Amino acid sequence: MTAIVWRALGEAADIPPGETASFPGADAGTPGLFAVHHFRDGILIYRNACPHLGVPLDWAPGKFLNLDGTRIVCATHGAEFRITDGLCLRGPCRGQKLVASHARVVGGVLMVGETAK
Repeated sequence: MTAIVWRALGEAADIPPGETASFPGADAGTPGLFAVHHFRDGILIYRNACPHLGVPLDWAPGKFLNLDGTRIVCATHGAEFRITDGLCLRGPCRGQKLVASHARVVGGVLMVGETAK
């Protein structure tokens, strides 16, 4: 049985629907995370690393969505990802997915779940 270890990222209310936020990695060698508050599916969390080059996705600090807020965009080469599952729909990593993390809100605090080693 795989255990999930939960850690707090911050207040869920700080990420309104349609907005994003970034969080540093758990340690220096770990890519950071980002959250997208999707209107229908709640807060989703992904690793802030493009599957194509491994570079951070944000085009400005904490900004990950295209202008109309319908897709996640990689700032390096413009790849577009579906918000709900991280699937790359356009760009050099088409068909690949962003790495998702478990997310939940407990007492108003956004928690990320990571598989224990």
